[in-house]
Amino acid sequence: MAKEKEPRRKFNLKKELKLAPGYLVLILWVIFTIVLLGWVLCASFSTTAEIFQGKALKFESGLHFENYAKAWNGSGVAGFFGNSLLYSIISCTALILVCAPAAYVLSRFDFIANKAIQTGFVSAMGVPAIMVVLPLFSLISGMGILNNNIAARVVLIILYVGINVPYTTIFLLTFFSNISRTYEEAAAIDGCPPMRTFWKIMLPMAQSGIVTVTIFNFINIWNEYFLSLIFANSDSLKPVAPGLYSMINSMKYTGDWAGMFAAVIIVFLPTFILYIFLSEKIIGGVTGGIKG
Repeated sequence: MAKEKEPRRKFNLKKELKLAPGYLVLILWVIFTIVLLGWVLCASFSTTAEIFQGKALKFESGLHFENYAKAWNGSGVAGFFGNSLLYSIISCTALILVCAPAAYVLSRFDFIANKAIQTGFVSAMGVPAIMVVLPLFSLISGMGILNNNIAARVVLIILYVGINVPYTTIFLLTFFSNISRTYEEAAAIDGCPPMRTFWKIMLPMAQSGIVTVTIFNFINIWNEYFLSLIFANSDSLKPVAPGLYSMINSMKYTGDWAGMFAAVIIVFLPTFILYIFLSEKIIGGVTGGIKG
């Protein structure tokens, strides 16, 4: 049966005028963002000489697609991109496997340490990363683990997972709390054990929340700089954030600013594509879960 259309809300001039300052700020921010990204995109197809002459938007010498090829192959963006993709995908997958069951248990079962665990997660979200990272670096470097590339990658992924566990668990806990218990009651009547109920019924129902928190985690890990700067001690381990920083420093000697802007666009594309194709999932996950 088709859903009935909701009646269209009448235009209220007085109410809209009260919201005008917010609309103005939003419009200015959108214009600023579009102009900034548009200029970077144009500069990536220009030349370094045209950029310094203020002619990046004119394309007097044509479109230079070779900037992207040079950035990808010559500047090491391919390696940084691959590292970030590896860290982000593995960390986001591990976060869901760890945090989704934890959030479900905390939202559904009452036990002695339930509130204490939730309070601990919330408190952990307010702890600055530098308070944890520097002692960890001292400990791990003393063990000599960072001298091995594979071990260093594993350490970095574990740190990404550990630091994002509190936020991910609290986000999913709120989402699971909004899902009706009638689904579990119906499954219990049919003889479905709690663990199977979670994996077969509750986890798929929390799909929009899982997608939303995964996107946020992916973006945080993709753009993360501090941890990777400390623990990724070689170019073969660096993700995009410290990789781009090292590229900017190398501009003092190479002067290939057009190639650098091409690298910025390459690094920016994955998160931009995620927002474009999954924007409805993000909005649905942020505004609330499944009720009823």
